[in-house]
Parts: sequence; structure tokens; C-alpha cells
Amino acid sequence: MPVTDITTDAENLTMTVIADFAAPVERVWTAYADPRQLERFWGPPGWPATFTTWDHTVGGRAIYHMTSPQGEKSSGAWEFLTIEAPHRFEVLDSFVDADGNPLDGFPAMRMAFGFEASGSGGDSTRMTTTTYFTSVEALEQVTAMGMMEGTRMAMSQIDAVLQDLREYAQGKGTVVEFLDDTHVKITRLVDGPRELVWRAHHEPDLIKQWMLGPDGWEMMECTVSATVGDSYRTSWAPTGDTKGEPFGFEGEVLLVDAPFRAVTTERMQGLPTQTLNDLNLYEEDGATLVTVLIEYPDKETRDMILATGMADGMEESFKRLEREVLRGARS
Repeated sequence: MPVTDITTDAENLTMTVIADFAAPVERVWTAYADPRQLERFWGPPGWPATFTTWDHTVGGRAIYHMTSPQGEKSSGAWEFLTIEAPHRFEVLDSFVDADGNPLDGFPAMRMAFGFEASGSGGDSTRMTTTTYFTSVEALEQVTAMGMMEGTRMAMSQIDAVLQDLREYAQGKGTVVEFLDDTHVKITRLVDGPRELVWRAHHEPDLIKQWMLGPDGWEMMECTVSATVGDSYRTSWAPTGDTKGEPFGFEGEVLLVDAPFRAVTTERMQGLPTQTLNDLNLYEEDGATLVTVLIEYPDKETRDMILATGMADGMEESFKRLEREVLRGARS
């Protein structure tokens, strides 16, 4: 994880974040100077950022919002105070409404970002970010809002931005990352365009070709939707000599931003316990990084579900997706 230290200083009214990256200063600077790259890691998992205004000049403004899995939006704005590429910039960071106006009762903070080469070869960077508050109350307010943990979780996404996507993820298979007791991030690079990967997740005829888990299972039911408020239902049964009991899932669609993001609830048919599944697709150079952020009701449920071999089943399905759906579309 890039963040190596976060400290607060109530006497000097500051919060300081130190992060180390295995990339040159110029590359890290570009990630912060390009809104399309910045929005891939500025919001923590489950709250991705979208920059709608970007005037990267002294006195210019950037306006962004972060969207929760339920579709709630939290907006912010930067006013660029200093830009000294590629080593330093400062912004005045404010909480704003949908029109970009400052929100009453929320503090504005001056944030100074500094980038310096570290190591002997110039191929690594240390970033120091210092946030200056106007009062102890303002510092305590954003700390209580989860700024420290949110920063750690957001910065954990930057490695995928700094590297070429294939270099970062190809050949790693299905990767499971524990974010905390109730959140798990699952990633898999698939060799195909985002539009087709999206269709493969939302069109029954395509879903039935690949979303089968280990060999020996057949999808018996597939009712899906990409409309907020609709329900879906899928079920599987063993075939031939495969042992096991039929099972299925159902849930509701909470958010759709095709072909980038879809959020659904999920529960096993007949059981009340449900998870929140946040699917995100990012394409680069003809490959798509599939990211699923899963929120469990508690640690025990998380461990129980993962112990079923869910990740192994997903890997077999992803292999089938590439073999049966994506390659077939290109032939």
C-alpha cells in the first residue's frame, strides 16, 4: 500500500500523509494532473470520483463528485493556488453542493502536495501531502468523517494507475484483497473490450456461456436487468456425475452507469443475508480490468462465503469468458 504514514498535529492544525510510489516523479505528477487518471483513485473504493470541471491553472477550479453504491453524491472543489510541475501544487479544497457552491458547516482546507525522487535510480517517488485546517474543530470534524482511513483506501488504488494495465494485472488471475472486516475487492484482467465485457455481464445469452464456475455445472435460470429498481435471479445445478446441490442468487439493481459500473444486492435464494456487489469496468489497450467490491454484513459472513471457494469459481468463469465469449467475438 503506497501510504506509509498519516499523522495529525492539533497544535499546528495539520494532517500529513506520506506515500511512496515505484514510479518516477513525472509519472506520479501526471496521475494528479490528468483528471481521467486522478478520478480512478481520488475516491475510496465504493465512492469513485468523477471530475466534471478541470481548469489546471493558478486560480482555476476543479469540481468533482463521488458516488456511493446507492447513488448518493458527495461533491468537492479545488481552487489551484500554486502549480510548480512536476514537484509541487497547492489547492483550496472545499465541500460543495451540486452547483459548486461551498456548503455551510463544512470546513475548507488548504492542501499542499509535494513530490520528490527517492531511491538511487530516480525511478521511485515520495509524496508528502499536508492539509492545513483553520481550527481544531475543523481537523476533528474531517477526522471523524473518516478522512484518514478514506485516504488510505483511496491511495491503495493508485498502483493500477501508475503502471500499464496489462503490466499491472495480466497473468495474476482472480485477485482477492481484504480492505477491512466487511469489504473485499476482487480484480481480474480479461482480454477484451469493455463494451463486450459489460454485455457479457448483462445479456442472458452471453451470461449462460461463461458464468458457470467449475466444470460440471449448468445455469438453469437467468433473469437479469440493467434498470435501477428491477430484480434479478440466477440459479445453477450440477450435471452428469458432478456432486452438489442446486443453488441460486437473487437481488435488486441499485445503480447503473453503463458500461462502467453496476451495483446490486445479492442474497442466496431462500436466505435473508445479503451482500452489496459493486461492479466496475476499466478498459485500456483492448483489455478490461473487472473490479468487484463486495460489502458483507459482518466478518463471519465474509469468511464463510469466501471459504466456499468463490474466488476459484470466479477464476474458472473468467477463463471461460475469455475462451468462449471474448475470443468468439473476435474470430
